[in-house]
Amino acid sequence: MKKRAVLIFAVILCLLLSPLVAASQPASGKTYRLAILSPGGTPNSSVPTIPNLVPKALGELGYVEGRNLVVERRFADDKFDRLPALARELVQLRPDVIVAISGQAVQAARDATSTIPIVMVISADPVARGLVASFSRPGGNVTGITTVAETSLAGKRLELLKEAVPKATRIAVLASGSLATSAQLKEAQKAAEALRVKLVPVEVQDGDYDRAFGTIVAERADAIFVMTGPTFIRDRAKIVERAAKHRLPAISAAPELVEVGGLMSYGGGVVQSSRRVAVYVDKILKGANPAEIPVEQATKFELVINLKTAKALGLTLPHSLLERADSVIR
Repeated sequence: MKKRAVLIFAVILCLLLSPLVAASQPASGKTYRLAILSPGGTPNSSVPTIPNLVPKALGELGYVEGRNLVVERRFADDKFDRLPALARELVQLRPDVIVAISGQAVQAARDATSTIPIVMVISADPVARGLVASFSRPGGNVTGITTVAETSLAGKRLELLKEAVPKATRIAVLASGSLATSAQLKEAQKAAEALRVKLVPVEVQDGDYDRAFGTIVAERADAIFVMTGPTFIRDRAKIVERAAKHRLPAISAAPELVEVGGLMSYGGGVVQSSRRVAVYVDKILKGANPAEIPVEQATKFELVINLKTAKALGLTLPHSLLERADSVIR
């Protein structure tokens, strides 16, 4: 009797849990279509960028590209004026969700459709930019993640770089887009005044890093502040290689640059962001309304230091700085 009672209990438990298990998995037999719009260039498949990592993160949630997931990617190659046409092209493919990277991409996607859900990844205030009504209730078809602290983080990164290289008096600011309207640069300028350092803005044009670093060297910069952007994550090896060649310490938002030889990073990281984006996409594919999914603000920022690079540059980093690091590459 006891065995029979246990068996009956097990059957009842399975019946009760089966709806919950089903709810955590994609609908069987259905193929979902995801669109990704990026202002950057087409990354190598091995490069950790959001267009590469989001599908992988979705794979962990049961959406496997080539099986029950089709991914359509479009890249503007740093030509922002191409984004509207690319957005319209993606909308014609009738995706279930569009992942838009950067404020410009989100705006282009929103202009192209008011019905297809858009998951944004931006480093600005989406309410101030008019992309959503509020953080708690976005309204419309846009939601996602943002690092609204990105501008203030620019000042923090400059402080960290100055702490690591106290003798630095001229710091190059490397940018992939126009510096004229950059909120990051404006915030860095405020910090530079307090730190008594001069910023040397340098724009990378048409992917010409040799020319950009030629300007940096000619301007006698002592270190490099790499601005936030998907292009620099993609081209991190090129940046780090040239920084090492000219013995220039570099800080950025992305730990991916530190992993290949940059000195320091302070920010959220593209891996963490991609996983959060996948969660948003999963919610929407399961029926959630983007208008009611709160926009997520990044609250965790990590300091990563490459001690091998510091030694190669002849830098002795303060013990107080190393103690604050979340990760140290030795």
